[in-house]
Amino acid sequence: MGYPQLLDVVALLQSLPPETLHLTDERYNLSTGLEVGAVGTVVEAYPRDAAPSACLVEFSDAHGCGYAFATVPVEALLVLHYVPSDAMTAQG
Repeated sequence: MGYPQLLDVVALLQSLPPETLHLTDERYNLSTGLEVGAVGTVVEAYPRDAAPSACLVEFSDAHGCGYAFATVPVEALLVLHYVPSDAMTAQG
């Protein structure tokens, strides 16, 4: 399955409590945290040995405006794909 990489789009597999979030837009009320399925973008991967152990993820709204950052363990992230992996490798 692989590890999240820089700029991968990811979804949360676990909810994040509000104290783990760095809010960047006060228009959003994140007093209950973020729920499973929230989508974000990996902006940094923190390595442990040969693989990342956690990623800094930016969460943005549908208009691309960021509203929060969180450091998330890789086990709590699912990398999303817009095309099948086989299709990407077949193109060359």
